[in-house]
Amino acid sequence: MFSLEGKTALVTGASGGIGSAIAYALARQGARLALSGSNSGKLRAFREQINDEVGGDHVEITCDLSNPEQVEELVPATVDTLGRIDILVNNAGVTRDNLAMRMKDEEWDAVMRINLEAAFRLMRAAARPMMKARGGRIVSITSVVGATGNPGQMNYSAAKAGLVGMSKSLAQELASRGITVNCVAPGFIRTAMTDQLPDAQKDALNARIPMGRMGEGEDIGAAVAYLASDEAAYVTGQTLHVNGGMAMLS
Repeated sequence: MFSLEGKTALVTGASGGIGSAIAYALARQGARLALSGSNSGKLRAFREQINDEVGGDHVEITCDLSNPEQVEELVPATVDTLGRIDILVNNAGVTRDNLAMRMKDEEWDAVMRINLEAAFRLMRAAARPMMKARGGRIVSITSVVGATGNPGQMNYSAAKAGLVGMSKSLAQELASRGITVNCVAPGFIRTAMTDQLPDAQKDALNARIPMGRMGEGEDIGAAVAYLASDEAAYVTGQTLHVNGGMAMLS
């Protein structure tokens, strides 16, 4: 089940904690990947690592998602390199946390530009070759805070909620062409950053989760692999919440 043999996938933010787990999940199911990120050295090292550990002939494409011109070139570059694009995973994102009354315009703009506008541009670009092929999968990584909100993250929460609305609209536009558009909404996921938190803070976070622990990147990777697969062909316009029960949303 969930075989992605013969499929190609573009993953943004691919060398980050969740992004790398998504990339591994797709590669292990047989997809050939275009790994994208802004740090060329880190991206190259990750591409070599996944090629060695999983196999395949994956490629890296450096892209600064805050630069609209580079964003517009990313999907065409993927098609030129891999020959096609079957799966788009909008994973890359940034935070610029601040309380609303202290939030600067540039903090709002940076989060919207990368987390929402870049995703829109990539979805629009990917839709064209997918429509021609009469099939495809678009998966965007949102967040539990897009549904619940979070103090100090007005910009981030708005962008993540925007991804959900954007995906539902596009899902309706593309459904007749065999293209599905969905979201995965992580809760608290263990990363290198959370590993550095004091134990007391980790305990406080885990106390908010019925399962009593943070999720792993692999949990998100598995959700994306499912939504990217043929088995999810009748699932579109949905948000799959992966948060250990922290927020039980329908």
